[in-house]
Amino acid sequence: MYLDLDLQQEGEWFNFFGSHINETTGDVVYGEPVKDARVKIRSMTPFIEERVSGRKRQYEHIYNPKTRSMERISYFPELSIDELKAEREDTWDYIIQDFEGFRDSKTKKEIPCNRENKIKMMRVPAFDRFVARCLQILSTSGVQTQEAESKNSLTGSSGQTTKPDPE
Repeated sequence: MYLDLDLQQEGEWFNFFGSHINETTGDVVYGEPVKDARVKIRSMTPFIEERVSGRKRQYEHIYNPKTRSMERISYFPELSIDELKAEREDTWDYIIQDFEGFRDSKTKKEIPCNRENKIKMMRVPAFDRFVARCLQILSTSGVQTQEAESKNSLTGSSGQTTKPDPE
């Protein structure tokens, strides 16, 4: 499998598509993409890895009654409500790189792409479902690429399918 390591910070453009929840099944139903509004989204994995690597573990010694000895445990301390909110907003700001074609329903002006507007848009349920679906598509696209490449790599230099060596 071949990966371009320089592309992990690059996002993909997705045309916006609306969604709603089917009342009978509870499933999300996605609409057709529109052509005038699109969003550039990237994977959140590098951002999460960076955040987790910066956290410090805490260690404690606790008594284990079964073994009658002290055991050292380690854990990441829980974040406060404000820290969780800030981290969630930082994540939204990271994964949404750019957007265009969205207009404010009151002023009819195009919404500029900035941190504040990204956070406001993520609070709209249809936009949140759209971003979640795009992240899901991004995460599965690497698997599909790998499967396609493995199917193509079964041929030898002559173009004929090679057989594994008998053992």
